[in-house]
Amino acid sequence: MSPDPQIDLLAERLAAARTPGRPLVTGLTGAVSAGKSTLAAQLAGRLSDRGLSVEVISTDGFLKPNAILAAEGALDLKGWPHTFDTPGMLSTLAAVASGPLQVPVHSHVTYDIDPALARRIDRPDILIAEGLNLHFRAEASAPADPLDLLLYLDAEEADLEAWYVARFLGFWEAAEHDPASFYARFRSLDRAAVADLARRVWEGVNLPNLRQHIARARPTADLVMRKGPDHGITGIGSP
Repeated sequence: MSPDPQIDLLAERLAAARTPGRPLVTGLTGAVSAGKSTLAAQLAGRLSDRGLSVEVISTDGFLKPNAILAAEGALDLKGWPHTFDTPGMLSTLAAVASGPLQVPVHSHVTYDIDPALARRIDRPDILIAEGLNLHFRAEASAPADPLDLLLYLDAEEADLEAWYVARFLGFWEAAEHDPASFYARFRSLDRAAVADLARRVWEGVNLPNLRQHIARARPTADLVMRKGPDHGITGIGSP
């Protein structure tokens, strides 16, 4: 994909919003498969080119471990708000300016928290926390907001579903030579069956989560980025 000038504009907005000497804590949310991690990495690159120190973390790191989710009967709804350690996530985001932090990491290969991947971050100029469960501004009894900026990545539901199925198939293909992958359990299925499974997961888990929870962040966001079917950002504006 060719460089997207909208990403340069968005990077300019973030750079202009920061206060020297204090990390700009930015949330980036949107549906599963919207391209949040890709956009966060692109923004980090553009901002680093400007001489700013940038850290990107994923809110997936604050998902409860699978063993806990299984004990709570919540594993099938992984990604919904109740499957996160929300207090831990909020306290971490609030402490970014205070000093070095250890941030947990979720592995998309094993589909679980991996303690070996935990990362240390130390007061970057800009922190981008990308992922789900960032709709707390919309809560009736909202906790203290640790975000300086909230960005929402928006797209048509049909495009989101297509991107999710493609990503699922990518993990399934990669699992052919990785028996440790969570997706190795689906290698006995053919490609069409795996695509059908991915669509069922989208319709039964991710789409309801989008409509009931994730999308609540959109009207509370500081900026909304709209994506087209080719993943390109078509516009940046207010909610």
